[in-house]
Amino acid sequence: MGFLYILGWISLGIQIVFLTLSIVAGLYYLAELAEEYTTAARKCILFMISFTIFVYILLMIFEDLPWSMLICGFVAQGFYLGIMGGFPFVRLLSLPLLGSLAMLVVNHFLAFQYFTTIYVPFTQVLAYFTICLWIVPFALFVSLSANDSVLPTTVSDQSRRSPDVVSNYFSRNKKQGLLSLFQYVKEAVLPGRSKKAF
Repeated sequence: MGFLYILGWISLGIQIVFLTLSIVAGLYYLAELAEEYTTAARKCILFMISFTIFVYILLMIFEDLPWSMLICGFVAQGFYLGIMGGFPFVRLLSLPLLGSLAMLVVNHFLAFQYFTTIYVPFTQVLAYFTICLWIVPFALFVSLSANDSVLPTTVSDQSRRSPDVVSNYFSRNKKQGLLSLFQYVKEAVLPGRSKKAF
């Protein structure tokens, strides 16, 4: 029985590695889609926000959740709509982004506080967290790399040297975002791969 116990822990480690690699591959694919189709990603995220607001309205009517949780949920969705006003460009110190992060933390605190005091089946707790708390921030996180591929429309302060917007765009050689992070990890893990020139 001792060997089977050790084998169980080894298999658990292997399963965690495979699960992590699957999640990373899925995130990379979703980030690629969001970068390639920014308009469709915007519509999809706006639909998720609208759906979440509709779910909050239904929770207000049919369930007996505390008003503080519901009001924080509505305020968070309002901040998410504020972020979508400038999509795919997201300023890190903007009021909608900071407000949505604060509301995400407060909403998690209120949800944990409520679900630990009242018994609710785990599937219902998971449904609340997934649909009401996680799906929109996750979609916004995945779409952070979408602004890397959008052509600039104005000349920024950094590019006063080159007044031409197009030449400034093509002279940039460093991308920042989720896809560049995945690209860096891929190159760090698989450094020996090179393309064959035929």
